[in-house]
Amino acid sequence: MGKKEKTIEDTLRFVHMVSKKQGWALNPDPEFLSNLVDGLTINYNRYGYYACPCREAWGEKEKDKDICCPCVYNVPDQEEHGHCFCALFLTKEFLISGKEITRIPERRPENLQPD
Repeated sequence: MGKKEKTIEDTLRFVHMVSKKQGWALNPDPEFLSNLVDGLTINYNRYGYYACPCREAWGEKEKDKDICCPCVYNVPDQEEHGHCFCALFLTKEFLISGKEITRIPERRPENLQPD
């Protein structure tokens, strides 16, 4: 028997738990946050794990371990840019600064990305 499917509510609980535990803020735009949560939920139900919704996944957990949310690039992205690649998680400092979320460079090496 496979893993139980996740609901939007399950994924919302997950991202809130992660952000609270890590001391991060969630993206304050309700529609943008909803889209990311939808993507995470779809990926969990497709692959059995929360693959980053902003990256193409292999569909194999071992190959995608670097992009399982929160991904391994999250902290370096937050340290350098104030938010992660998909802008789900933000530093609290970035949030209160009022700065705009911007597109940031992809850190995932090309050899780890599906064709």
